[in-house]
Amino acid sequence: MDKLKSLAEQIDHSHNLESLILFVNHDISEYIRLPIKVTDRVIIDNTFSTRDVIRAMHSESNYYVLVLSQEKARLIEALNDKVVREFNEPFPIINTQFDNINTMEPVVSSRQRNLIAEFFNQVDKEVNAIRSQNPLPVLISTVEENYPEYLKIADKKDSIFDTFLNKNRIPEKAHAIVSEAWKMVEVLNKKRNAERKSELLKAVSDNKFLSDTFEIWKALNKGRVQTLFIEKGLYQPAIIGTDDMTFVSDFQRNDSNVIDDIYDEMIEVNMSFGGDVVFLPKNELSKFNGFGAITRY
Repeated sequence: MDKLKSLAEQIDHSHNLESLILFVNHDISEYIRLPIKVTDRVIIDNTFSTRDVIRAMHSESNYYVLVLSQEKARLIEALNDKVVREFNEPFPIINTQFDNINTMEPVVSSRQRNLIAEFFNQVDKEVNAIRSQNPLPVLISTVEENYPEYLKIADKKDSIFDTFLNKNRIPEKAHAIVSEAWKMVEVLNKKRNAERKSELLKAVSDNKFLSDTFEIWKALNKGRVQTLFIEKGLYQPAIIGTDDMTFVSDFQRNDSNVIDDIYDEMIEVNMSFGGDVVFLPKNELSKFNGFGAITRY
């Protein structure tokens, strides 16, 4: 309790997002802010309840927007169409090297290109330093000529969206930039979801698909599952027996021996074996009752 109170006193609530989650035990004292709504609750257990964190990681789109010009760079973290934060250190980064150019020199255009490349390289290193702590994908917002030039110097090209938000948006407000960025990311998400769903349909034809929840649970604990597919908003408390699994009502969620969300439990087990999870929009998995799994073999 002392650690919990001490942690709570450290929090600057002026920076809160939609939710605030505190994790405390004898060894750990940490908190996390999420830009999604959660149900107010207190969980006392032998393990941390990470349902909301895991679902936010996998069912929402968390990404960076690098707002780039040849003179300045800003970095914004976004979740869907919401601004999580705009970085104030070391961003914004100003390109001061142009001040050293003698515009009367005949090689000025060549020097400008080199200085722009140096500036983009500086920006890229700072972006990757931040990504090392939270490795999210990067959407670049810039004019058309800058995007390919930035890709030339980028160290981690695979972390950058293969499309960009066209226009110089340096003077715009962060929420206006993210609002436009989300329209693009949302389209990309729909394309990605369609591709992942096609994997599921192929697994059905290849006989590498499971839909019975208890069968999936047994396969998970043997490390046989590659990917779990879950419809967004699907939760289910359950009791796991030796030979079966029983779904119970929400009113029994906090009873002893009841797992408050069996899908959360399954996600954690699958992640421990290196598997992944795909959250699809509601009704996308209606023929599978909202849940299914692709097996490794």
